[in-house]
Amino acid sequence: MSFPATPAVRQSLSNLFLLLVVMAFCLAAQAQVPLTQISSDPFTNPISDHATEVEAATFFNGNTIVTAFQQGRYTGNGGSSDNGFATSTDGGATWTNGSLPGLTVWSGGTTPRVSDPAVAYDAKHNVWLIANLEVYPGGQASQPMLVSRSTDGGLTWNNPVSFGPTYSKPDKTWMSCDNNSGSPHYGNCYAEWDDNGSGDIVYFAVSTDGGLTFANPVQPAGGPADFGVQPLSQPGGKVIAVGADAFDSNIVAVTSSDGGATFTANKTVTNISFHHADGGLRDLVLPSSAIDAAGTVYTVWQDCRFISGCTGNTLVMSTTADGVTWTAVTRIPIGFKGAHNDVFLPGLAIVPGTSGKNAHLGLTYYFYPDRTCGVVSCQLEEGYVSSHDGGATWSPETTIAGAMNLTWFPNTTQGFMPGDYESLAFVNGKALPVLAVAQPRVQGAPWNVAMNVPSSPLVDLPDTFSAVGELPIRSAHSDHPSRNVPVCDSCEDED
Repeated sequence: MSFPATPAVRQSLSNLFLLLVVMAFCLAAQAQVPLTQISSDPFTNPISDHATEVEAATFFNGNTIVTAFQQGRYTGNGGSSDNGFATSTDGGATWTNGSLPGLTVWSGGTTPRVSDPAVAYDAKHNVWLIANLEVYPGGQASQPMLVSRSTDGGLTWNNPVSFGPTYSKPDKTWMSCDNNSGSPHYGNCYAEWDDNGSGDIVYFAVSTDGGLTFANPVQPAGGPADFGVQPLSQPGGKVIAVGADAFDSNIVAVTSSDGGATFTANKTVTNISFHHADGGLRDLVLPSSAIDAAGTVYTVWQDCRFISGCTGNTLVMSTTADGVTWTAVTRIPIGFKGAHNDVFLPGLAIVPGTSGKNAHLGLTYYFYPDRTCGVVSCQLEEGYVSSHDGGATWSPETTIAGAMNLTWFPNTTQGFMPGDYESLAFVNGKALPVLAVAQPRVQGAPWNVAMNVPSSPLVDLPDTFSAVGELPIRSAHSDHPSRNVPVCDSCEDED
């Protein structure tokens, strides 16, 4: 005997079906994905930790992906033996890799160490650029950047272009180019760094010839003390640059409407509240920003304002159309139940041509499944989420790699280091994160930390979870006993 389903029964069955679908997606998201190693540290020089590769920066144009990273990380006094690169011209199917020539004494150059790679592409001049931070561990004055250039699609690289004046401790480099063909500043490439020796005073320098030469550096109005201020160009040519102030107290932004000749004073976006990760992980607050096709800038960073008692971090986001007015901070629903996770070190990218309510965002990050742990017990994993509606809703989490013990990574005076930032590319709308993956290591044996990508671009899961609106900050800087020393990403014993 059968009975007709009532509306209530039909609704219950529908709800059950949706629940099963969400559970299936969540179970699928917990599975790790197959990875392909794309590089390894080739150096054997003394003092460096070999074989280690950390801190990937990535840019993409069509099917070409270029990523750069540190090779042979030094434990003390910062920097690496060289910066390496890996390039794919077929959307990640195959890779060409190597070490950038003419940088350090280990690669035919004169600089003892380098750090903080940043990748850019200049569409007007068809040149790929990698900015490299010069590191002198003894405090010798340094030029802020050594810029490597490639004119064959990132497959081979020239000896670097350097520019002055010198600074006592130049720090965190970024570089980007205006690739908007309708912009009055099309072809401008903006280099950014800060002078940590003078309290993290930030500077910009502009190249109009594909990185061959750079104009004299300029400071934003008021000479702000900022850190990691990442420049992005809107379709109309305005530059919006977002970072943190020198004390990890606020997210800040400066803008330029004249092609980088001048920059405005700091605009405070919001204050920062964050929790240092357990286990001795190096976890600077370095915002990751990306721009959509309409010119809206999205900025993501780790923050504890949504975690009761500031006992862990999630990732949060704010957006702007002009660099001045910013949306309320929202929580990206990673670790949606919020019971144990600690999330940090984000890398954000947006699918080209998407914008507004159709902006397709991809976000990669490291996390602890259990945020209360120690050096031996902390398990570091790599995750990914996406949004197809400009961050209004987000997919379930995909675990890409892990679990990794912190002692498998090179150590610094600020903690074990997978990198201060990470990154990803999009290929035909599918994400391809580049990440440092550490293999098990016995104390005293060589490291085994190398750059990897998913063997196939990630397939996005459907958006399921809504972002959470801003809440009052419960415990700003609760675990920062002293914040009167500026952040230093690359000064002695730190970078």
